[in-house]
Amino acid sequence: MSIQISKLSKTYGTQKVLKNIAFEIAAGEVVGFLGPNGAGKTTTMKIIAGALAYDSGSVRVCGWEVRDNPLKTKSLIGYLPEQNPLYTDMYVKEYLHFVASSYDIKHKKERIGAVIEQVGLLPEYKKKIRQLSKGYRQRVGLAQALIPDPNVLILDEPTTGLDPNQLDEIRMLIRNLGKERTVLLSTHIMQEIKAICNRVIVINQGEIVADYTDLSERTTFEEACFRFEVEFAETPEKASLQSISGIRSLLHAANEKSFEITAGSDIRATVFDWAVSTGNKILTLKTKEQSMEEVFRNLTK
Repeated sequence: MSIQISKLSKTYGTQKVLKNIAFEIAAGEVVGFLGPNGAGKTTTMKIIAGALAYDSGSVRVCGWEVRDNPLKTKSLIGYLPEQNPLYTDMYVKEYLHFVASSYDIKHKKERIGAVIEQVGLLPEYKKKIRQLSKGYRQRVGLAQALIPDPNVLILDEPTTGLDPNQLDEIRMLIRNLGKERTVLLSTHIMQEIKAICNRVIVINQGEIVADYTDLSERTTFEEACFRFEVEFAETPEKASLQSISGIRSLLHAANEKSFEITAGSDIRATVFDWAVSTGNKILTLKTKEQSMEEVFRNLTK
């Protein structure tokens, strides 16, 4: 496993920010870390990166305990904080050489050149960082995280403030980086999860509330939930329809003849049987997917 967290807790003063959380991330996974503001995402990522001490529990990176082996684990991690800490009066290449000097890298010049090419900085690397657009500054941040050729990348809100074109470019870059190493990234943007990740971990109020590996739309994390819309030839008696076993909620959809049904399981056959027995002809019946936005709200409200 690239990351192993067990019974991790962290308290600020009287506020318990992390409450015995646990999860594991295997090599090669690109994992989205999702949660509302104040949920504990950044705290967890700082702890993994060795930038913040933890109260109790275990945090291992590639088998090494972070608390006991800080230099070793930091050499295995590339970390991009939410606030990209760049020296804006330095030239791009100068800054990356400064970063490389803090690592035991034998061929710094070759490594810096390879990273500049890898993150697409070739057109801009001769400029001062303050002359760069937000998108290229994020590339510089990714470049500094990649200098030690890490096994694990920790990216905290890597696309905040980017325009749509920059978003696409950075997402593609992160996807490509994920082909060679483990990536853990935090975000509030649902499209980010769909575009980049193959797994989602959701944290809320310091607790892991979901760990989901299948990002299909029609899934809830909390419990089985099946939604579909049915349209009848004539308006049925709502009370009779409501009496069908398994229905949790029944709402009118497009018109008086259409209903959106939520159930704990797939009860479409039961609805068909009811329609036949009561003489209500069904014109259409289609499933409705639950969006990730709805899932997120259900988990964190």
